[in-house]
Amino acid sequence: MTAPNPTIAAIATAPGRGGVGVIRLSGKNLLPLAAQISGGKTPKPRVALYTDFLDGAGQPIDNGLLLYFAAPASFTGEDVIELQGHGGPVVMEMLLQRCMELGAKPAEPGEFTKRAFLNNKLDLAQAESVADLIDASSKSAARMALRSLKGAFSQHIHGLVDDLITLRMLVEATLDFPEEDIDFLEAADARGKLQALQGRLKTVLASAEQGAILREGMNVVLVGAPNVGKSSLLNALAGDDIAIVTDIAGTTRDTVREQITLDGVPVHIIDTAGLRETDDVVEQIGIERSRKAVNEADVALVLIDPREGLNEKTRSILADLSAGLKKIEIRNKTDLTGEAAGISDGLAALSGADTVIRLSAKTGAGLDALKRALLQEIGWQGESESLFLARSRHLNALHAAEAELENAALCGNHQIELLAEHLRLAQTACSEITGEFTADDLLGVIFSRFCIGK
Repeated sequence: MTAPNPTIAAIATAPGRGGVGVIRLSGKNLLPLAAQISGGKTPKPRVALYTDFLDGAGQPIDNGLLLYFAAPASFTGEDVIELQGHGGPVVMEMLLQRCMELGAKPAEPGEFTKRAFLNNKLDLAQAESVADLIDASSKSAARMALRSLKGAFSQHIHGLVDDLITLRMLVEATLDFPEEDIDFLEAADARGKLQALQGRLKTVLASAEQGAILREGMNVVLVGAPNVGKSSLLNALAGDDIAIVTDIAGTTRDTVREQITLDGVPVHIIDTAGLRETDDVVEQIGIERSRKAVNEADVALVLIDPREGLNEKTRSILADLSAGLKKIEIRNKTDLTGEAAGISDGLAALSGADTVIRLSAKTGAGLDALKRALLQEIGWQGESESLFLARSRHLNALHAAEAELENAALCGNHQIELLAEHLRLAQTACSEITGEFTADDLLGVIFSRFCIGK
């Protein structure tokens, strides 16, 4: 027998001063604790009780609202108490310490949500969407996270699992009657059901991949020779003077990061120090950080001054870029050259990029074309009601299921055992998303990334 979970407590509101601060507790039979902290008062479930919060000597620490949610009708499935007081850091710490004196232990990151998952209040995909909703960096990401929290993603996965179970039942039923297996499966249209299942999985995977773009966003790095206009382009994209702009080469001595939102997708733009050889120690550190940023980027914007073309400094920078890095070539300073701004379809790239865009970071001409090109590079198709946030873990599981179904489709008429095994592995992969088959160590990794109090 396992010991019951201890009562846990944590400050559920953000650190710092605020008008309201919340202490959250979860555990078994919390009414005695509520009575001790409120001076003998017994709260009714889901009814706010205005009271003093008392220390061990019966002196008020604070006053506010005590809310009691009786198990199992609570977020965690256990008794839950929330103490809503004033949001001063000292008051919150004193109140939390009083909860510790009454037997609670400090909650670990994500422990409230983990208990909700273990008590079947949420599946694993819904639990992860709690953290995604908190961390959402755009309105679109927040909407998609809420959709996942309400079960949209899980419903698709449960539908896939139900179809897999039905198909497995048909296939495995024939294992006891090998002389009739082929006729039985043909009569039940097992192949047709498998093809329909593959189509449904592809649809879910496509939505998940779009959701992953919305959740993760993309990292865009600006590279080019010193004084080619990288900082000006960053300022133009950000709509603010983020980076210092001068005519002096080497003005940017460190990576400058800014986030913008394009059609709901968070885009992390990194302005790099000009990649060049230098004896300046401070600039050398900035250049090393720039090289690291380039290695982690999804797309590189290679800036070229059309008046100079592909000079030796730019050639040296391009030689440092990885062969698989997506590149968009930017011919900057159209305000000086008089060239038309926008995507240049017939213009050969000097940098090996697939797309060439003429623009002016100074006037903003051509910026809209650049923004559209960035979204196209990552395959963003626009927000829709069918999307939901997805993580790399989800995509890996769906790709694994897709591979197993492809292997199942290759099985011959007399490979029923092999067909059944591929279908079983596909079901296991899908079930890992919602947590029906999940290793304990994976749970530890997932919930450790949550904030304390959730």
